[in-house]
Order: sequence, then C-alpha cells, then structure tokens
Amino acid sequence: MVSLAAGLDPDVNLMDLRMPGGGGVDAIRELGRTGARAKVLVLTTYDTDSDTLPAIEAGATGYFLKDAPREELFSAVRAASEGHTVLSPAVASRLVSAVRTPRAPGNEPLSAREREVLALVAKGTSNREIARELFISEATVKTHLTHLYAKLGANDRAAAVAVAYDRGILG
Repeated sequence: MVSLAAGLDPDVNLMDLRMPGGGGVDAIRELGRTGARAKVLVLTTYDTDSDTLPAIEAGATGYFLKDAPREELFSAVRAASEGHTVLSPAVASRLVSAVRTPRAPGNEPLSAREREVLALVAKGTSNREIARELFISEATVKTHLTHLYAKLGANDRAAAVAVAYDRGILG
C-alpha cells in the first residue's frame, strides 16, 4: 500500500484500519516516514477510541465511518486534500468526550458488539464459532477481543469474563 501510494502520488489516500497484509495505523506511520505528500483519510467501520486515537496520532488527516452519507465523504476528501482535519460527527463527539472526561485504562464502556462477543466467549464459544454466529471474520473477532482486554484491563479470555461478571456486564 505504501509503495503504491508513493508511485501514484495521490492527493488523498482513503485507508481502512484493517487491511490484508498489515494494519492501517502502521501504513499511516510509514507514509509519514517516507515523506508522502498525500493526506490520509481513514474510512472504516471501527470507531472506538482505541482505533481513532492511534490513527490520528500516526498522522491521519481525518477519520470517517463507512456508513457516512456520500456527500459528507466527498466533502471530507476535498477538505482533506486542502489540508483540513475532518472527522465524522460521531468520532468528533467521542473525542471531545474523551478529552473532557478521560477514563482510567481498564474502565472504558464496551460497545454493543464487544458485549456480544464477550457473552459468546463466556459460553465457551471459539473465535471461529463467534465469527460464524455474528457474520464477521475471525480477524474481526480477534480485534474485538483485543479491545475487550484493554477496556476491561484483562490479559486473556478467562480474565475478561471474570472482570465482566464482577462489574455486572455479564449476568
């Protein structure tokens, strides 16, 4: 991806955070290291603080969700090409909330999907079975688990389930 961007020299790179062969945050960092002039606009389905902040810190000019209206995306690409920072309203709102009320690590709320994954983990469901049941890839299940561990301050599945029961997330 980075070598392709260098060869094509676009004004704006639209980048997902989950890509075959590597992560978007690493690619954003690498583009910055290589001195690429293109702005990076993240276009993804991942909107948690643990996704948003690293992408912006790595050098992304903007962050939009794939379900954004088409005209909003077109405006975002134009604004990014002009060097403006652009954030989807949902992401901007969450970032402002995070700055105003920082949470201690291990004490962030779980998304609805993370709670679904956690409930299935508590039942002893494998990653492959979770993926099949929720119609997502195994890689996405692993991503949700990574976020769960960070949010719950847990190191593995068993610890995550135990913390969730202790906090009343699982009943």
